[in-house]
Amino acid sequence: MHAGGEPLRVVLPGGLPGLEPAGDGGGGPSSVLALRRRLLASPELDALRRLLMHEPRGHRDMYGALLVRGCKEEEEEEMPGAAGGVLFVHNQGASSMCGHAVLCLARLALDYGLRRPPPAATPEQEVPVTIHCPCGPVVAFASWDGQRSGSRVRFHSVPAFAAATDLMVDVPGYGKVVVDVAYGGAFYAFLSAEKLGLDVCSSKLRDLVDAASAVTKAVKAQFKVCHPLIEDMSFVYGTILTDGKDAFSDEPTSNLCVFADEQVDRSPTGSGVTARIALQYHKGLIQLGQTRTFRSSTTGSLFIGKAVKELKSGDHNAVIVEVSGESFYTGTSTFTLEENDPLKYGFLLK
Repeated sequence: MHAGGEPLRVVLPGGLPGLEPAGDGGGGPSSVLALRRRLLASPELDALRRLLMHEPRGHRDMYGALLVRGCKEEEEEEMPGAAGGVLFVHNQGASSMCGHAVLCLARLALDYGLRRPPPAATPEQEVPVTIHCPCGPVVAFASWDGQRSGSRVRFHSVPAFAAATDLMVDVPGYGKVVVDVAYGGAFYAFLSAEKLGLDVCSSKLRDLVDAASAVTKAVKAQFKVCHPLIEDMSFVYGTILTDGKDAFSDEPTSNLCVFADEQVDRSPTGSGVTARIALQYHKGLIQLGQTRTFRSSTTGSLFIGKAVKELKSGDHNAVIVEVSGESFYTGTSTFTLEENDPLKYGFLLK
């Protein structure tokens, strides 16, 4: 599948050995966070991640979603249309949230029976689909005509907030620059590409990737992020370079997200849009219910975001952000591993 051009390789529940929920007696429920920790700590599971993401089956910018059933959160919380849990994987490891993946998975959950649609569905009815992500439950809304989902999907984020504004960091090769840091299911550094002597829409992609990666490394070294409620979320995932158009406008604003090991998002980045809306709301640049359109500087694809509710996340003033976009199917695959293949677990070229 893909949303906004960003690929999503989905592994259905039970499709990956070792990720079945483990609990008392081996068959009980397990939290998505615990499964993420297991994935990150297990050389065997990491080898399977590399097999799916890396060449020759994938590429350095491939993204994946590993679906699991029987999550503890589903038993503990009343959630509309729970469709199970998901682990997000990329070229370096596992993430905490992925908006473009949620846009895809809401459709897949309905079409593949992971979330049973209401029996009295009316044409083009929106059906809520709850997906348990490492950052928390995310509720998506997918159109449903009684037989098949539609491409237009939206979701409501976990609480999103500004973590730091006007933070001065020393970026080797670029000097001292001012960045903002915000959380939208993952922590990102934000700054205008112009501050690095670049244009997010016209500069060479390699130059943008190098600059964003340098910023991420500098922020990690000089600023400690801390999620107030979930310690596992306390890491900087990447840097989002923007066109600097943060003030409210009906015109689209462009950005580019570079995350993990210099991985480039082809979409406007769902969790990045969430964090960027939270940042703009924090600065008083956007009000509740005002929509902004975000454009990927690589593909031109569009996501729409708006803050829909105020709340607290620990001591942070936070918002729930609605992100909408389109997702599409691209095919189905079966992968084979031959034990005598010296490259069976894949490789990356830089």
